[in-house]
Amino acid sequence: MRIRAVIVRIVRQFIHDKRTMALLVVAPLLVLSLMYLVFNGDIYQPKIGTVQLPAAITEKLTAADPKLTAYDTVEAAEAALESQEIDAFIRLDQGAAHVKLEGSDPSKNRAVLLLMQKALQGQGAPTGMAQDRNHENAAADPTNEAAVSQSGTKPPQGMVQTPVFEYLHGSADLSTFDSLSPVLIGLFAFFFVFLIAGVSFLRERTSGTLERLLATPLRRWEIVTGYMAGFGIFTSLQAVLIAGFTVYGLGSLMVGSFGYVLLIMLLLSLAALSFGTLLSAFANTEFQMIQFIPIVIVPQVFFSGLFDLESISPWLRWITHITPLKYGADALRGIMIRGEGWSGIALDVYVLAGLSLVFMLANVLALRKHRKI
Repeated sequence: MRIRAVIVRIVRQFIHDKRTMALLVVAPLLVLSLMYLVFNGDIYQPKIGTVQLPAAITEKLTAADPKLTAYDTVEAAEAALESQEIDAFIRLDQGAAHVKLEGSDPSKNRAVLLLMQKALQGQGAPTGMAQDRNHENAAADPTNEAAVSQSGTKPPQGMVQTPVFEYLHGSADLSTFDSLSPVLIGLFAFFFVFLIAGVSFLRERTSGTLERLLATPLRRWEIVTGYMAGFGIFTSLQAVLIAGFTVYGLGSLMVGSFGYVLLIMLLLSLAALSFGTLLSAFANTEFQMIQFIPIVIVPQVFFSGLFDLESISPWLRWITHITPLKYGADALRGIMIRGEGWSGIALDVYVLAGLSLVFMLANVLALRKHRKI
């Protein structure tokens, strides 16, 4: 009977705790649905640019089913590559195929290399015995076009030598950690600041400290600003330590300015801090604050850049435009891998600052439930 009483109490507690019931039912279904949409999407098709290629090679590339874009000049293709409109472009130079990759994403690099291998298979110059026979033919008949191609002048139409690969950013040795570290440091900074700020602000409220502050002449915006500045000192220190350890301790690739990395990390921390304190107003216990993680943090992980979003349904991609972590990860990747300056990260900076301001204003409004001013 006593065991039964304990069981009944637990059941009643869960039934009356609607938030916990929702976490048990809704959160797993939501996360599984996101995983299905992210991992079960279409196979990524690289975006390839071409610069005045022969028809035979263009047909080979088209058969491999990439997203092809033709450019009239190398300069136009370079500009498209720089703006990430394409993943690579291919051109011919003295019979050799030159493939230049954007290079900042190893998974896209592999997709391009695999496509080029498939498309140019059988297009390479003859080797081995066939090569020797061509040299012999060149000596016997200098007018033979196939022989001339092996004797150092002009290759036959549609035939290319072994492709030459170049990289706009990074190199063939770019590791997965180098590619993902900008996203990871943004994710860790955002997650830990969100959690610590939310739980700490909740304790301020449940312990009565916030109530006493609300009883003073302080205005709501002054209280929010004070909390942001106070917590911000320690969250900023954490962000600096994470970025510094990743770059200088673990040796992650760093092409751009470390100062810009710190700027983005600080803005991400501010967004997480203001967001965490906002959601803490709707929680009554630390456990309820933790319950926000599957709903708020996990979706941002999927849309932060750890996974390729171009292969999922377009109607789902709009979520990326409202997630602070996506803007922070894009800016960090641009700085650390592509060496972008202010012009490349300005939009991300403005969006992160704007989101932080919106969350802070929402915090001010949320305090109305505790005191009417």
